[in-house]
Amino acid sequence: MTRLRLLLVLSLVALLTATGIFLLLKPKNDFPAGSPGPEVAITVNKGDTGTDIARTLFARGVTKSVAAFVSLAMRDSSANGIGPGTHNISTHLSAREALTQLLDQRRMADQVIVREGSTLGDVLKTLKSSKNIDPATPLKLSSIKPFLKNKLNSLEGQIYPAHYSFAPGTSINTALQEMVTHFAGESKNVGLTAGNQKYSPYEILTIASMVQIEGDPTDFDKVSRTILNRLTIGMPLQLNSTVQYAANLRGRIALSLAATKINSPYNTYKYVGLPPSPISNPSRLAIEASLSPAVGDWLYFITVSPGDTRFTSQYTQFQEWETLYQRNLRAGAFK
Repeated sequence: MTRLRLLLVLSLVALLTATGIFLLLKPKNDFPAGSPGPEVAITVNKGDTGTDIARTLFARGVTKSVAAFVSLAMRDSSANGIGPGTHNISTHLSAREALTQLLDQRRMADQVIVREGSTLGDVLKTLKSSKNIDPATPLKLSSIKPFLKNKLNSLEGQIYPAHYSFAPGTSINTALQEMVTHFAGESKNVGLTAGNQKYSPYEILTIASMVQIEGDPTDFDKVSRTILNRLTIGMPLQLNSTVQYAANLRGRIALSLAATKINSPYNTYKYVGLPPSPISNPSRLAIEASLSPAVGDWLYFITVSPGDTRFTSQYTQFQEWETLYQRNLRAGAFK
């Protein structure tokens, strides 16, 4: 071996040795993955930065250092999705594991869930029962502007079905405004704000709110078309869902003859055209179906048994199916 080659080898060995010593002596600032400890509740406040969250995690024993989580949050944009509220997560986690648990919606305590087909009244009831909503703040619906303007200045239908999390002490008005803001964003994404050639965005939303209640997701586009066909020829919609909304009878399968005669602008047996506002918070699928209905000449539809909804343009056929529905109802098929 030449002297030059020997010097190169010795230099390389020295470098590797020095690197190894450095790595051995370098202080570890992250817990190893796969060894979680007991769970703790971590509160993330609205407006908290990555450093704020990192300090909270370190103080509660979740991470080994502030630096480990800050470094990860700066590299991983998904950290921007950490929502305010209370998170139940494990202690003794690596920074990566901590981020994963913070992004897990199932670990959110006291989530506010807006369900598809819910009403504004349902949402208000849920918010008032949430521990993170300040009970001392009075509700002021007039202070919240609906995204889609309407004559009633109503928020009905304009709260997007989703899981929401709020920091402790959030006012009910702030929570509602955040929900309406979320609806605005989703409305733009789905194309609702464009409406269509004949109906405004608010009218499409109203149609979607009825579609949500009247049909199954697999039939949403057909229900939408049936409603539009009736509107086109000036035929009363005659939808049980609108009467149930007006009379606070939601959830009922059958509707009495007396109920169809109530004096309400939501009584689509009595009044032609759309009701004055949506009757529920529709899902994305219901909105999409109302923007792009199926092709068909249907004027009637009826669910004769769970999962079996039928459509026709002939009233005589509808009557036959209605007889079948009544028979199935008496037999307990809808229980």
